[in-house]
Amino acid sequence: MFRRTQTTADDSPVSANDPKPAGKGRPTPKRRDAEGRRRQPVNAPQNRKEAYKQLRERQANDRVKAREGMMRGDERYFPARDRGPARKFARDWVDSRRIISQYFLPFSLLILLLTWVPFPGETRQYIYAAVITIGWPIMMVGVLFTSVWVSWKVKKLVTEKFPGESVKGVGFYAAMRALQIRKLRFPPPAFLPGGKPVPAKK
Repeated sequence: MFRRTQTTADDSPVSANDPKPAGKGRPTPKRRDAEGRRRQPVNAPQNRKEAYKQLRERQANDRVKAREGMMRGDERYFPARDRGPARKFARDWVDSRRIISQYFLPFSLLILLLTWVPFPGETRQYIYAAVITIGWPIMMVGVLFTSVWVSWKVKKLVTEKFPGESVKGVGFYAAMRALQIRKLRFPPPAFLPGGKPVPAKK
């Protein structure tokens, strides 16, 4: 008679397509639930007031970051009117020189103060007349002449140095910067009068 061959469980191979593999010990989450948890913001505002508060905080942080970048001279944070090699050349050219028009605002402030000082007798009238009839017209003519010269000079140099660059508005940009007090110029000057670079702040 045929003998029955006996096999053990250890000798039988395990199929790779076993419909009942060993479990993970926990239920598999649904795809919809998993994607929902991933998309959930970390600090989601609970109401409109909180959302507006977070928006203002982000805007304030962005403004601080942009101002710090501009103070460092990082052109990525400059406004559109200050970007480009032509505008940078205009700023550096103006900042590396002492131009008459940069004293216009201090001179105007001095005139205003002189009109308020209570000089004795007729001294005040003489000073006021001298400033109005002599000092002020001379300063205005000097500022006008200097602004025209700065605009012409910068446009000429930009055309020679950057042949493919647009010179539209570059002259006016340089003339307006030359009118500003040096410490109030923004972006801040990168050169001292005479052409030396501004030393880095420690």
